Amino acid sequence: MCGISGFIDFNKKSTLQQLEKMNRSMLHRGPDGEGYAQYETPQASIAFGHRRLSIIDLTEGGRQPMSFQNLHITFNGEIYNYAEIKKELEEKGHSFLSHSDTEVILHAYKEWGSNCLQKFIGMFAFVIFNEENKTIFAARDRAGVKPFFYYWHNNLFLFGSELKALMNHPGFEKNINTHAIAAFLQLGYVPTPHCIFQQTHKLKPGHFLEFYIATQQIKTTQYWSVYSAYNRSPLKIDLPEAISETEKILTNAFQYRMVSDVPVGVFLSGGFDSSCVTALLQKNSTQKIKTFTIGVPDAGLNEAPYAKDIAQHLGTDHTEAYCTQKEALDIVPELPFYYDEPFADSSAIPTTLVSKVAGEKVTVALSADAGDEVFAGYNRYDYIMKYGKRLKKIPTFAGKTAAAIMDAVPADAIPVLNKKYLFHSRYEKLKSLLRNPSENNFLLSITKAMSDKEVAEFFKANIQTLPTALDSKELKPEFFNTLTYSMAIDYETYLLDDILQKVDRATMTASIEGREPFLDHRIIEWAAQLPIDFKYRNGEKKFILKEIVHQYIPKELMDRPKMGFGIPIAEWLASDLKKYVDRYFDEQFIQQQGIFNPHKIKQLYQSFYQGKKERAEKIWYLLMFQMWYDKWINNFSA
Repeated sequence: MCGISGFIDFNKKSTLQQLEKMNRSMLHRGPDGEGYAQYETPQASIAFGHRRLSIIDLTEGGRQPMSFQNLHITFNGEIYNYAEIKKELEEKGHSFLSHSDTEVILHAYKEWGSNCLQKFIGMFAFVIFNEENKTIFAARDRAGVKPFFYYWHNNLFLFGSELKALMNHPGFEKNINTHAIAAFLQLGYVPTPHCIFQQTHKLKPGHFLEFYIATQQIKTTQYWSVYSAYNRSPLKIDLPEAISETEKILTNAFQYRMVSDVPVGVFLSGGFDSSCVTALLQKNSTQKIKTFTIGVPDAGLNEAPYAKDIAQHLGTDHTEAYCTQKEALDIVPELPFYYDEPFADSSAIPTTLVSKVAGEKVTVALSADAGDEVFAGYNRYDYIMKYGKRLKKIPTFAGKTAAAIMDAVPADAIPVLNKKYLFHSRYEKLKSLLRNPSENNFLLSITKAMSDKEVAEFFKANIQTLPTALDSKELKPEFFNTLTYSMAIDYETYLLDDILQKVDRATMTASIEGREPFLDHRIIEWAAQLPIDFKYRNGEKKFILKEIVHQYIPKELMDRPKMGFGIPIAEWLASDLKKYVDRYFDEQFIQQQGIFNPHKIKQLYQSFYQGKKERAEKIWYLLMFQMWYDKWINNFSA
């Protein structure tokens, strides 16, 4: 786990000193060392930077940027099966100077070109310069565990693991993409491949990019898609065999994530996903697995007792830490620095806290994300499966008529219900679903904090809806069902841009490597073909995963409502965080920005502080943008 950065400058004005500034802005990603290399061509000046967090091959043999013959690389991530690939390459005549996976990537690319990506089991974002044919090859792992930003404007190409690296180059123009702000206010993140700045992009997961220096042409190619797995006929397999085979695949994937030359631990929440990872690893280990749990009792966030019971049952080396609400609140002002693109998932706070606790004992931590997307675990899948079918049974004319009547009766005019939490937003979403009960509209209604119309009212300028993977039509009709569609969309959107971004930045805040065992591509390729009722059976979510976990942990320790990693945002905004809201929702601040409609901001502010607690999510999203804006636009000094 590291940080990478670099430039291709056709103006030949960029310097190594500028690259050093880019790279050192990500010190937290790699405190163990840094490296730089510059390569000149007739057309452009090229330079790679690297921040090192030593995980595999702690010697100078793992130092980057690294070269092999005419190839040069800067790499962030891990290739877990590098030893097997190395052996295959040695049989083909390759010889190696180090024990690092970085060197294996170089040799694999030399041998197989872009097809080397098909061989890698891991998480990665890397850039290779081929000095012989003057091309740049950049690739991102299949699920998008590792981030990769790039900028191309005015004959200058910049790349980095974090947006702050790009912003620290003097040639980077910070022109905000207003449409991206609108998407952020709906989703809580800026969706891939878009970025908060113009001319700036995120490389899509499962894609590689080729930059041809001679012609200045950029070509992106998809080498993997989750839909390739879902667009296949379900396996004809009985449940016992499916459980057995699923456990084998999970075990192999989890054990690969233990490959390291430094201490490794597991984030244990006590839920099914983290308990599954811990149980299967502890089962196959002669040493006690290190597990970590955080609790913030006075913020209403405390899964620690459940995790402790499970850790005791499995016999792990468990660390249980409790933080105060003040310690959690103190992280809020830090969020804009580490999440250098607007980001509104408030669970970034406890994730950062548990990362800091783990960082005192380990350098690598396994996070059990993606179990919900792979095995159908989200509560919203219940809503889609239950209520989606009911809404579809309503005749089209009747649905539209009901919605029209609701248009004439505002939510505020309905007694009793107008006092209920979230009633207003649910009222609006129901109208939308009555008009259009499709799976896509149902998922969008659950996912988005505001409708297109509502978000547009916040802006002075006209807003366009950005094309995203939320609109994907890649699932073939013959394999389409409501649950499969929802899981595939979540895998390419919410998982990618919310969960993975959160964990990457939170773990890097503490300079530890976050690994995602459920995101081994072999797991989703297998699970996608399992019969639907093995994942969602009679309203039971994650059915097959629970069957596996119950072999190692008694049901009475596991059976409780899904908690999540939420914090009391409405309560905090009304008390400790109100000083920030007052500052960033101030009419003068809004006017100076020139982005938002001051009247709509004031209206939102007043409704929340007059008791409309359901407005808390929208207040939080706006606050996170405003704090980001103040940090990176108002206060930024390059």
